[in-house]
Amino acid sequence: MTVNKTATQYDTAISACKDIFLKKMKDYGTAWRILRTSSITDQLFIKAQRIRNIEDKGIKKINEDVTSEYIGIINYCIIGLMQLGFKNDERMELPFDEVSKLFDKYAKEAKSLMENKNHDYGEAWRDMRLSSLTDLILMKLLRIKQIEDHNGETLISEGVDANFNDMINYSVFALIKLSE
Repeated sequence: MTVNKTATQYDTAISACKDIFLKKMKDYGTAWRILRTSSITDQLFIKAQRIRNIEDKGIKKINEDVTSEYIGIINYCIIGLMQLGFKNDERMELPFDEVSKLFDKYAKEAKSLMENKNHDYGEAWRDMRLSSLTDLILMKLLRIKQIEDHNGETLISEGVDANFNDMINYSVFALIKLSE
């Protein structure tokens, strides 16, 4: 029962993220194509650090709640995955339909990973604190920075793409927890 509930809640969260992503694409095009992976990582770090600061201080001075930051993390992670996939593609402006399909592709891959991990971990995330999800996102960002500082080389660890997928899933879990 809970697994079906999670899948439905996951789809709802991703749908909201995609709606914002595509609306911003209509406004800005694919200006994000100029970003290097390290710049995406830094943008993600800013968003996650803001969430942590709000959690620690209990107040915010900018009139945007943490929900919008988690949505931003999901969307920037998908941008990161797209950028990794566009390795040798120098186009700056991409067709709307192509980007929409790629969003779905990467969201589906992240969801598949979530379903596999949920199977093994038994939805342990439901008993986690929201602050722990934030900390896990920050840890993944620090891991990505280390990988970037080593020119993408790892000895045994997962790559940048796996960390992006984990952050998508932690952020979706946070959105679900915030909505409950």
